[in-house]
Amino acid sequence: MSIPQSGGGPIERHEQLAEYLADGCKPKEDWRIGTEHEKFGYCADTHLPLPYEGERSIRAVLEGLRDRFDWAPVEEGGSIIGLTKDGANVSLEPGGQLELSGAPLETIHQTCDEVNTHLREVQEVSDDIGVRWIGLGAAPEWTHEQMPLMPKGRYKLMDSYMGKVGTAGRIMMRRTCTVQVNLDFSTEADMVQKMRVAVALQPVANALFGNSPFFEGKVNGQKSWRGWVWQNLDDARTGMVPFIFEDGFGFESWVQYALDVPMYFVYRDGKYIDALGMSFRDFLKGELPALPGETPTLSDWADHLTTLFPEARVKKFIEMRGADGGPWRRLCALPAFWVGLCYDQTALDAAWDLAKGWDAETRDAMRVAAAAEGLAAEVGGIKMLDLAKEVVEISREGLQNRAKPGLGGMVPDERHFLHALDESLAEGQSPSDELLQKYERDWAGDLSKIYSEFSY
Repeated sequence: MSIPQSGGGPIERHEQLAEYLADGCKPKEDWRIGTEHEKFGYCADTHLPLPYEGERSIRAVLEGLRDRFDWAPVEEGGSIIGLTKDGANVSLEPGGQLELSGAPLETIHQTCDEVNTHLREVQEVSDDIGVRWIGLGAAPEWTHEQMPLMPKGRYKLMDSYMGKVGTAGRIMMRRTCTVQVNLDFSTEADMVQKMRVAVALQPVANALFGNSPFFEGKVNGQKSWRGWVWQNLDDARTGMVPFIFEDGFGFESWVQYALDVPMYFVYRDGKYIDALGMSFRDFLKGELPALPGETPTLSDWADHLTTLFPEARVKKFIEMRGADGGPWRRLCALPAFWVGLCYDQTALDAAWDLAKGWDAETRDAMRVAAAAEGLAAEVGGIKMLDLAKEVVEISREGLQNRAKPGLGGMVPDERHFLHALDESLAEGQSPSDELLQKYERDWAGDLSKIYSEFSY
């Protein structure tokens, strides 16, 4: 979840809202890659999730990273809630999941080095205090009560509101993890094409990375429980945003959508002010009940945009939001998958050719089927496995066309980062299928074995 945004001064014209998004347009040579991933921490001996305070805790890990590796602390109300260094952030998700929000980098080689450095730092600090980490889309055993809410004002407000909309919001907050990538666009038209490809093909990413078949110690019937959770969270701010496929979609269309999404909060003087369910449209008129007579700033607008949770979303860049958290070896595959599709025009056109004939019902059905069945899903004659093979091949060609070398030129491009997906495609199995097979055969139904085999 995002930290408070710095968007700018007072909003004096409606046009500033779309201009804020359009300010993200960059020439291709300035496009960058921002990788984010979340993971669950737990006590190595008890397998219980980490509290915020204590010898083995989230706070201890953050302070260890601060003191040992020179990260600058981010505090709220006297509590350390995150870290910053060199354009990257380490932040807390509501249930104590630790997130790396990486710096904007030019290549997958660089972003993968960043991920690896972060995980080694976290591992070094954690080993000293008996803490370990695991990459899954959903907490395999822990209950709601076992995962305390982290001390961030934003989360306290969200937790209250989530209980009033949908059925799974509080599960999402405390007991799910994702990996995502943030990508740039050059023009409004480029944003439109990338968003359409991003939303239409998020189910493919969900099927390829589905990694959450367990919940509260039981098989849950989904290949991506996290994907199911997002289907049952809050219809006002989630889903496949069908309007982006309509003629005329652009920055202003996204503004109109965002204005209709109920607010969570307004951030003032280090505190979150309750604006739950209130209207940003009223805020623009100075009629927000939480702040009567006050009009918003661009920073308020930037904050509000972080409370929209569709499968892909527009800020000053595009966020791909459809994949489960996963093991270390797959964390670099997700950004490679989307960079290959979106940062080469030939690949982007080919990806859109695959998806442009689907209607809203097909896209929605693919989202549901991908979470439930992973790569075995089939919708309207579209076999997910065949589609995924084709999409990954397009991505591979896009990475080859990008021709971004690594290791001082020894590696010609970024295609090898997709190797983690090849076994899944060859076997027709999502990561969840591997977990289920181990659970049923190797582990004989003992889910505690997951910690020793799949932790970082």
